[in-house]
Amino acid sequence: MNLHTLTRPRGRKAAVAALAAAAGISLALTGCSGGSGSGSGGDSKATVTYGIWDTTQAVVMKQLAAEFHKQNPNITVQVQVTPWDSYWTKLKTSATGGSAPDVFWMNDANFEQYASGGAIKDLQPMVDKSDIKMSNYVPAQAKAYTYNGHPYGIPKDVDSIALWYNKKLFKEAGVQPPTASWTGDDLIAAAQKLTNPAKGVYGIAAQNTGQQSYYVTIPQEGGYVISPDKTKSGLDSPESIKGIQFWTDLINKYHVSPTLQAQTDTAADNMFESGKIAMIYEGSWAAAEFAGVPYTKANADVAPLPKLAQAGGVSNGLANVMSAKTQHPDQAWKWLEFLGGKHAADVQAQTGIVIPAYNGTADEWTKSPVSKLYNLQPFADDLKVATAYPSSQNTAAWSDAIATELNKAYTGDETAQQAATNAAAIMNKALAAEKH
Repeated sequence: MNLHTLTRPRGRKAAVAALAAAAGISLALTGCSGGSGSGSGGDSKATVTYGIWDTTQAVVMKQLAAEFHKQNPNITVQVQVTPWDSYWTKLKTSATGGSAPDVFWMNDANFEQYASGGAIKDLQPMVDKSDIKMSNYVPAQAKAYTYNGHPYGIPKDVDSIALWYNKKLFKEAGVQPPTASWTGDDLIAAAQKLTNPAKGVYGIAAQNTGQQSYYVTIPQEGGYVISPDKTKSGLDSPESIKGIQFWTDLINKYHVSPTLQAQTDTAADNMFESGKIAMIYEGSWAAAEFAGVPYTKANADVAPLPKLAQAGGVSNGLANVMSAKTQHPDQAWKWLEFLGGKHAADVQAQTGIVIPAYNGTADEWTKSPVSKLYNLQPFADDLKVATAYPSSQNTAAWSDAIATELNKAYTGDETAQQAATNAAAIMNKALAAEKH
């Protein structure tokens, strides 16, 4: 089977970069059943390698590895950090050669390709014999890491989207801060009052970044990006078109958002950080980012997403997966099981860096040090209604293409209906080429 490398940045890059595909790279996997190898018994001595890409999280992951080793003295966990820019390329090469880390990070966008390509283990037999329950995790992420009805990944952390706003600009414009009762109409009305062309200030940024725009509003309007069986696009449904038009109207009808060209020249996050945008749909990861900028540290805060036809949102996240070719499956599972427990989730929550995927621990994250600056509760609340990040066996074949097509609606060159219809056709052609 072929496995094409698809990447998606997390953190600041996620706010401004689209999904990037390494064109022409494929990974043919054969004979991917995990070997028992030396040290396959759970109590035998072994070193379990653990592949991650985030140097910030490496500190806490090494802390957890040391704690795990105290409980399991025969198992040493070696945390291997590969920078995001080379993580997927290196993983593709190592998976092909049988030298991938025993356990490694996986994201929503790549998951189904690795599962269907045989690069990672079906964890169902191990889950059945353990205390791990997929119901322990945020539903959208438990579902996202299930393939053919079986768990192939144990959810690690999640992100969600909320409405970031500038308290200073709201006060200067005499506009009351957003509340949980806000609707889309309330947002538009506030954005109109907050927009000040003379000062170069816009009420909101209409981004064409999927997760911070139409991936949120499409389910809020009752539509869907991809069908549950991942064989059909839903972009051309009336509900989905409304979710897309919500954003294009902000630019072309209400003129309360900078154009896409302006956002290309200066990223929306940077505009928000300099007081040129009063509101922005942005992720939980931005809490640490904005706290590091003096202006947004002093003037930003968070509110719930305005409701459209219904409450909703989108959740992306990471899972820990096991290499199909690991020589230490029993020890690797012990480490996976440890990472999948509430204690490991609590430790990560207390750092404030990520929201753990373990149910209930998002509340612990909302009490982390950064909560002294911002109201983080809307992110935790949104996880209860969020849908999973749209993906398929070959997300790269359609993700960038639909964003490019939808650009035409953002620029006003096409209506939202025209662009959505064309985008759905592109997506359906790509999905039809997948083997289910």
